[in-house]
Amino acid sequence: MTDHALLSRLDLNLLVSLDALLTERSVTRAAERLRLSQPALSASLARLRTHFDDPILARRGNTYELTPFAVRLAEHTTVALEAARRVFESQAAWDPAESVREFAIYGSDYGFVTVGRLASRLAAERAPGVRFRFMLHTPAIVDDAANRLRSADGMIIPHGHLSDLPYTDLWHDDWIAVVAKSHESEEGADLTMEDFATRPFVMTYQSRSAFTSVARQLQQLGIEPRTEAVVESFLALPHFVAGTNRVGLVQSALAPVVAQTEGIRTAKLPFEATPLVNALWWHPAHERDPEHAWMRQLFEEAGRLIAGDSARP
Repeated sequence: MTDHALLSRLDLNLLVSLDALLTERSVTRAAERLRLSQPALSASLARLRTHFDDPILARRGNTYELTPFAVRLAEHTTVALEAARRVFESQAAWDPAESVREFAIYGSDYGFVTVGRLASRLAAERAPGVRFRFMLHTPAIVDDAANRLRSADGMIIPHGHLSDLPYTDLWHDDWIAVVAKSHESEEGADLTMEDFATRPFVMTYQSRSAFTSVARQLQQLGIEPRTEAVVESFLALPHFVAGTNRVGLVQSALAPVVAQTEGIRTAKLPFEATPLVNALWWHPAHERDPEHAWMRQLFEEAGRLIAGDSARP
């Protein structure tokens, strides 16, 4: 039997029911979410159990748990449902001013408060019905980017983490150090390589697959930072430095935000760090989508605005 014949026998409404059941792990809650009667959703669950030859939901005491097969199925279901939604929401003639599309973007808080914030503002001016959903990435999401980006519109992340995916460069950025004012013998004193070798650090995304280019560069310079805290947030990092002798590393575009943290100042690095090249990445399936192309141009414009601000004295 061909794949087309198999698909023609499937009821895609079951995909919606399956997603609700996997998310809610309860027939009652899933029925409420879909505004269906419990008997109707129970019938869908019975059909799903027959199709997959698996219980999907298994009773454990007074609750239900997903079977091991259902746990594996959950991620594929979300991707498939999102892909189907995008197919049927596509329009032959698309007018940004009339659109109510939601663009889903992965990234770090650094990406969100810089280029994400500006792109959202530009969209609000030109397409008031369009909205963005900014979702924090994790090392696992970045490692699985080729699959995750099938059901999302993009990922804001510097070069060095992804490959073999379409992208557009947004802007270049540098690195600065973050230190506490109370632990400086002289206000505004420059940091030295000895400081970097002896003082403790707050690091971001420090693992084999998740790292910053500047942390990797420190190791190449022969410095193994003594890390006292690891935080997966650039905006939270200054709060782990305040009141301590620690050093943190953030991007230059965050300097105005960091300056708002009480008792914190920024300092130049005692070495020339390799600049960041921030980019927006997406799945090839979106390449010819006119709505997606409009969104990409929006981010490119936002990146130029950031680059223009950083070039001013």
